[in-house]
Amino acid sequence: AARPLALFRPTHQADRPLLSCPSPQPSATVFPPNSLDMAGLSKGEIEDIREVFDLFDFWDGRDGEVDAAKVADLLRCVGMNPTIATCLKHGGTEKMGEKGYKFEEFLPIYQEVMKAKEEGTFADFMEAFKTFDREGQGYISAAELRHVLTSYGERLDDSDVDVIMKFTDTHEDLDGNVKYEDFIKKVQAGPKV
Repeated sequence: AARPLALFRPTHQADRPLLSCPSPQPSATVFPPNSLDMAGLSKGEIEDIREVFDLFDFWDGRDGEVDAAKVADLLRCVGMNPTIATCLKHGGTEKMGEKGYKFEEFLPIYQEVMKAKEEGTFADFMEAFKTFDREGQGYISAAELRHVLTSYGERLDDSDVDVIMKFTDTHEDLDGNVKYEDFIKKVQAGPKV
């Protein structure tokens, strides 16, 4: 199951000055017949997705396409939280320049990933952390938490874990432990903006 920790993972887009760039002009989109129905999205949802797509296109050179290597970032910017594996399965690539998507080609990808919904539930995460809670008290050592995040599933590096700990305002108690229920709730709530 996917972990919402990807919300906190820095992306290559994060270092770009998004606030200082000029707003891209919306381009006229010509949809093939029934493509809007096929996507099962409201006009408002499509407009929201289009706005983010256009911004990615702006950074990609304004050629009407977004590189498939940016599919994961694009999906996260429209409120999804897919795993890297899900993105690769549905058309994303690991390397820039291998493939690009026009907006109307991206909508079905969005729909498929939306259907895939791999996000774990609170109960799923609680159950997973309980396996590391030897005493059944609701705590895991901070060192073990770091080990879990850097060793299992979509492995994070130490700097990613530092970012997560900062954004979730996670602190150790006097014994070096973290209450994992609070940690899970904060991760699922997303970063404080």
